[in-house]
Amino acid sequence: MKLTYKDSGVDKEAGYKEVSMIKQFIKSTYIEGVVSDIGGFGGLFALNTSEYNEPILVSGTDGVGTKLKIAFMMDKHNTIGEDCVAMCINDVLCQGAKPLFFLDYIATGKLIPEKMASIVEGVANGCVKAGCALIGGETAEMPGFYADGEYDIAGFGVGVVDRKDIIDGSKIQEGDVLIGLSSSGIHSNGYSLVRKVFFEKEKISLDKYFSEFQSTLGEELLKPTRIYTNLMYDLIKKFNIKGISHITGGGFYENIPRMLPEGLTAVVNIEAIETPYIFSLIEQCGKIERDEMYSTFNMGIGMVFAVDSTEADSVMNFLKAKGEKGVFLGEIQRKEEKIILCNQ
Repeated sequence: MKLTYKDSGVDKEAGYKEVSMIKQFIKSTYIEGVVSDIGGFGGLFALNTSEYNEPILVSGTDGVGTKLKIAFMMDKHNTIGEDCVAMCINDVLCQGAKPLFFLDYIATGKLIPEKMASIVEGVANGCVKAGCALIGGETAEMPGFYADGEYDIAGFGVGVVDRKDIIDGSKIQEGDVLIGLSSSGIHSNGYSLVRKVFFEKEKISLDKYFSEFQSTLGEELLKPTRIYTNLMYDLIKKFNIKGISHITGGGFYENIPRMLPEGLTAVVNIEAIETPYIFSLIEQCGKIERDEMYSTFNMGIGMVFAVDSTEADSVMNFLKAKGEKGVFLGEIQRKEEKIILCNQ
C-alpha cells in the first residue's frame, strides 16, 4: 500500500484553501512600507529611515495563553487573533515605538480552513487597530500533537523609535504622576485561575447571562484585549511620557515596577480605579485575596504611564477630549518597596 502525506494526517489541499481564504484579511492590513505579498518565504518591509535620525527596531512576541480554552468551549475563533496582536504590540508601545509589522504562528492537529481563516481574520482586525501590517505567518498542521479541535497561536510584532525618543523609565523621578488607561476586561492573562474559579469550583455555564456586564459569561471572557496604539502614540508625540507599563501577567505588582529606576516606588491608590464587575465576580467566587487579584489581573487598568506632575492635568484634559477617562493612579516616591497599593 502506497502512503501519502494526507494518510498521516496532513492535508496540503486544506492548507492551500486556507491561504486562499485569508488573502483578503491580510491585504486589509497593508500600510506604507509593505514590499512583499502573501506566499513568499519571508515578509518584506521597507523602513523609511528619513523619518528618523537613528532608527531603533523594537520587537515583542507573545501568545494568548489559556484564554484559548474559552474560544474552544464557545467554538468562537474570530477574536482570539486580535488578542495575540494586542499582547505583542502593547509591549512594543511601552518603549515608545510606532508599530510597523506583525507575523503570526498557528499550530493545530487538523487544519480546518474555515476555522483557521476565522483566526487570521481576528489577527488582521488587530493589526488594523494597531496600525501595523500583517506581512507573514505560518499555519502548522501537526496530527496527534494537539487535542481534537484545539490549536495554539503566537505572534511577533516589530515597531520603530528614534534612539533619542526611546522610553525606558530612566527619566522617571520622585514626584512624577502615574496615570492609568482602562482595560476592556480581563484581556489575556489569568485565565487558568478564571477557569478554576468559574468552571471547576462554581460550575457556572458560559451561557449564563449577567446583567452587570450585559452579556453572557462566555462573551465577557472572550472580549478582545484592548489595543492602545492610537491613544498611546498620540500621548507619546504630545507629552513627555517617561515610562509605560503594559499590565499583563503579574498584574500591578510585577509590571509597574518594570518601568521604575532603582530606589523609586510606585504608590498606587486603588480606590481611584473603577474595577469592572468581572473582577469582583472572580474575587468573590474564588474567595481570592486582594493582593492575589492585583498580582494576577489588570483589575480594569490596561496601561499605566508616568508623567511630570506639571503635565498631569494637561494629559488628563487631552484624554478627556479623546473620549478617554484617564485615572490618576498615584505618584512616584522614594521608598524601599517597588510598589505600594493603598486606599486613599
